[in-house]
Amino acid sequence: MSASPSIVWFRRDLRVRDNPALAAAVARGGPVIPVFVHAPEEEGEWAPGAASRWWLHHSLESLGRSLRSLGAPLVLRRGPSDKALLDLARETGAGALYRNRLYEPAAAKRDRTVARALAAEGIETEDFPGALLFEPSEIRTGAGDPYRVFTPFWNRLLSLPERGAGPEKPKRLSSIKKKQRSLPLADLDLLPEIDWAEGLRESWTPGEEGAAGLLKRFLAGGIGAYEEERNRPDREGTSRLSPHLTWGEIAPARAWTEARRRASRMRKGKARDSALGWLRQIGWREFAGHLLHHYPHTAEKPLREEFRRFPWRRSRKDRDAWREGRTGYPIVDAGMRQLWRTGWMHNRVRMIAGSFLVKDLRLHWLEGARWFWDTLVDADLANNTLGWQWVAGCGADAAPYFRIFNPVTQGERYDPEGAYVKRYVPELAGLPARKIHHPGGGGGEEYPPPVVDHGRAREEALLALAAMKGKKKKG
Repeated sequence: MSASPSIVWFRRDLRVRDNPALAAAVARGGPVIPVFVHAPEEEGEWAPGAASRWWLHHSLESLGRSLRSLGAPLVLRRGPSDKALLDLARETGAGALYRNRLYEPAAAKRDRTVARALAAEGIETEDFPGALLFEPSEIRTGAGDPYRVFTPFWNRLLSLPERGAGPEKPKRLSSIKKKQRSLPLADLDLLPEIDWAEGLRESWTPGEEGAAGLLKRFLAGGIGAYEEERNRPDREGTSRLSPHLTWGEIAPARAWTEARRRASRMRKGKARDSALGWLRQIGWREFAGHLLHHYPHTAEKPLREEFRRFPWRRSRKDRDAWREGRTGYPIVDAGMRQLWRTGWMHNRVRMIAGSFLVKDLRLHWLEGARWFWDTLVDADLANNTLGWQWVAGCGADAAPYFRIFNPVTQGERYDPEGAYVKRYVPELAGLPARKIHHPGGGGGEEYPPPVVDHGRAREEALLALAAMKGKKKKG
């Protein structure tokens, strides 16, 4: 007797290679029913933002093509998830649902609801790892606690045996004969009503194929120069795999395993150190995922309790100037305009722009987290939370609040010829390199004056820190 159909619930694992849930459904035997349920209301404030929805549309398009070629078309439904999946199981006679585990608070809550609803009908639900390298329960301190400092976490991660990249792409999927009701992709309304996405189209190729191509090119060339190039926004020194990892178009284990193999073939020296430096970034992603699992409140509240007393300012005018790239500080404005145009920002510039918001403007880190969430194609709740709490000094292994980036010297150091600024702030394109990073930029009426004086803003930020601590600033 053949097995009943299996539902494979795709979420942020939009790939057919290295997909444990899909492989388990194939191994069970019987027809496979791939489904994506659109239920943004279940994710609350952290439902995918505008740039993420654009990416999701095109990623689902790519996944749909892959699944059709394997013989089982992707079914699209609207939430609530428990009702949509229960309806699909009843329609098809499915006896099992397989999914790859998610760790965000809202996703974990939704998954428990779905499992209860299906269990009441006698339908098996099984979860698999795949979004992280290791389960959060597997990496603990000697005392059994979660790590809150990256370096010992990283050392522990390196000591664990590799598990390999995951199951290969299925050769063929068995499907049920009856065609399933499925929404047209356009009906999910993921694309913007006004087409502002030209820059996104120019910059990205969403989907599993695009991810595999990027990784292959990076391992063939860029990884050996990563440490030297990664802080230069004027150069293409990073892998740009982050949105593909966010949407699970490539498994982190695949990126990790192939990069470690590449590093092992290199002679000791700068190139090998660079490869290990890139692996360290995968480690930071892992660290972020584990932290959010263990401390789910940190998506909206600081990990360090004392920062709940920090005297943040409120200024819509300053917030909007930062969002729109009109602060008068060229490296900050270039980053914010790159973000708006391409849905992505170079990591060094993310730190500079983040420091400017929370320290020069002294606006709450959640203002930045929410804006990045809406505008980044690689918006990932764990990474977004870790990054903003790091720069604000209120999270795990955070930079101390008194470490305040100087946007002028940062620009001069990491964009010495001003090529990055000129690309995204064209009104400054005629300036010589020695002037381009200074406040106001000398760009005439087209470019705004600085919204704050950095030196004075730095002093005020340190006074605010002292006030939070209940001490007077010395000197």
